[in-house]
Amino acid sequence: MRYLGRLHGHGVVSADGRDIARASYDIDGFAVGPHDITGSGEIRLNAADLGRTFGRRGVRLRTDDGRLLDLRFSDKTLREDSVAAHVDVAGDLPKSFEGWHGATAPSAAPQPPARRPAR
Repeated sequence: MRYLGRLHGHGVVSADGRDIARASYDIDGFAVGPHDITGSGEIRLNAADLGRTFGRRGVRLRTDDGRLLDLRFSDKTLREDSVAAHVDVAGDLPKSFEGWHGATAPSAAPQPPARRPAR
């Protein structure tokens, strides 16, 4: 598993094709294979809307920059007054380092030290 970086911003949470509320998000991205990308992070919205959304299937986040992310709540319970929840994320995640913030692409394999010329 390789850390790719972070996505953060705002968007609209929906379920069953209906918009629920505006939310903020903070997601860390990971490459879990040569072509598989997954995310893990937090969404934040007001307590009433989070309570109506928590635990549902088919929850999605349309980010302000146009990504459509599939969310799955990873916690089993939610405190009544909570405004944040941990989510596992799939969907339209960036496939390369360039799409993520705060990470750098792995460098090329290290080169052996240069040899000194023979005397």
